[in-house]
Amino acid sequence: MSERSGLVLEHERQRIGLKPRFSSKQHKAVIESSADVPEMEPLFNMPLNQVGITSKKVWVNIPQGCLPFSAELVVNLPESFKGIHMSRMERAISRLYSQQFEDIRYYSQVLCREVLSRQRGDQAEIHISGYIPHVGQTLVSREKSIDTLKISVHTRGRKKDEKIATVSMLGMSVMHITACPCTQTYNSALFPNADPLLLPTHSQRSITTLIIEDQKGDITFNDLYLCLTSSVHVTQDLLKRPDEAELVLSCHSKPQFAEDVVRMVCLQTGKRLGNILPADSRIRVESISMESIHLHNVKCAVNCTLEEITSRMT
Repeated sequence: MSERSGLVLEHERQRIGLKPRFSSKQHKAVIESSADVPEMEPLFNMPLNQVGITSKKVWVNIPQGCLPFSAELVVNLPESFKGIHMSRMERAISRLYSQQFEDIRYYSQVLCREVLSRQRGDQAEIHISGYIPHVGQTLVSREKSIDTLKISVHTRGRKKDEKIATVSMLGMSVMHITACPCTQTYNSALFPNADPLLLPTHSQRSITTLIIEDQKGDITFNDLYLCLTSSVHVTQDLLKRPDEAELVLSCHSKPQFAEDVVRMVCLQTGKRLGNILPADSRIRVESISMESIHLHNVKCAVNCTLEEITSRMT
């Protein structure tokens, strides 16, 4: 096996048609004598904000394994250049393939510097997203449940005097269940003597995302996980009947609108990270509720700074 890949590199040498039609010397002579098209003057001198590659699959070596992630790499292009050097982006990705990273945030930062150092622009953005395994344990049966977490990172880089500074936004999404407090409250009037836990209401699967600006590497994805899971009723793939019963009772005892979910994630983020991150750290929380009795879904989101959260905490 080669470089932890699923294919043996030697197989490449056995493929028919891999022999070059022209010699390396001939290709070198053409390169030296031909114009470098991306360096040419464009027909219309208009600067471009984002040029690059998207829908790219990258393989990143992190503690969970060599995992695939979707990536988008873009740089700005000054007005006097026709195009970017696209192959240099792919070469940067290839150079990082065998390196080990603590998480995808550090991969994206290294990739951002690699890309920006080899382009004419002075700004770059790297967006990476994908899934990692999460080994959870059920509440009652104590069974092991192999679940999935979606994580993402959006890194921005700026080049000044040949120095490149980066800032990253870390993101994580969790699946959870909500019970509607509105229907439950209405039914409490219809059934005034009923146990509140037994009042009928509709429930739905939801996905909530927390994105936090990490300017200095002060937090990890585990911090995002704790902020999220302390705010919602998390679902799992493996649930025995006692686990299912406890989860359903839990979400019905503390019913939530999508609005409640977003606000609770903000509150937990402020409690857990208020003394760790700078006050001006940007935060986004978004919750999508896949409604069970409606044809539409429900969306709720907030964009704010950490200070806007902590200033409202009592």
